Amino acid sequence: MTKKSLKSDKKIFQRNAEIYKLLANAIRLEILDILKDREASLEELSDLVGIRKPNTSQHLAILRYLRIVTVRREGKKAMYKITDKRINEPSKILQKLWGKKPL
Repeated sequence: MTKKSLKSDKKIFQRNAEIYKLLANAIRLEILDILKDREASLEELSDLVGIRKPNTSQHLAILRYLRIVTVRREGKKAMYKITDKRINEPSKILQKLWGKKPL
């Protein structure tokens, strides 16, 4: 392995660590689960997750910052969707490991 490829690997590990930190939040995992098959508005996500809109908005801002979700404007309404559905794979793997029962 060359020094250049090791440096590149370190960047990948750093990016992965940022994503894992993001995924270490139950609310954000729930938001991603809702968005796995469809778009949803801020209001809808707030209702489904059971938290206030400002809190939901903060979680969505983090997801947008790391380019996990995108937003599409529909008049005054913002519609959110996942940029790559594979982001839910770690959650699926853990659900299989733990037998789909909550811990």
